[in-house]
Amino acid sequence: MMKRATLPAAFAALFVPLAAIAAAAPPAAGEAVYTRWCVHCHSSGRGNPGTDSLQVKYSGKVPAVLLERTDLSPEAVSLFVRQGVLSMPPFRKTEVTDAELAALSSYVSQKYKKPR
Repeated sequence: MMKRATLPAAFAALFVPLAAIAAAAPPAAGEAVYTRWCVHCHSSGRGNPGTDSLQVKYSGKVPAVLLERTDLSPEAVSLFVRQGVLSMPPFRKTEVTDAELAALSSYVSQKYKKPR
């Protein structure tokens, strides 16, 4: 007599191929993710709410344009994207995947200088 698979095991088995496909896909380039989700608020010039907000917050002590910053670690970028900060909303994994977030964090923090 053949045993029936439990419902959770059968359910999980349906998604194994999808997970394998997602894992095999190359991560999105950080610049492409930035252009899709971030540039509208964080690019240079007036009228960009993220840049304007950071200009007010830091009064010029820190660059307001994200790509000019040297103090943003990949971990900080990831935290801000997932949790949101001030008027910036959090971005869910259905919007920015973990692979895209890793590429984005690396791209935004490319000028990061580790404290000594």
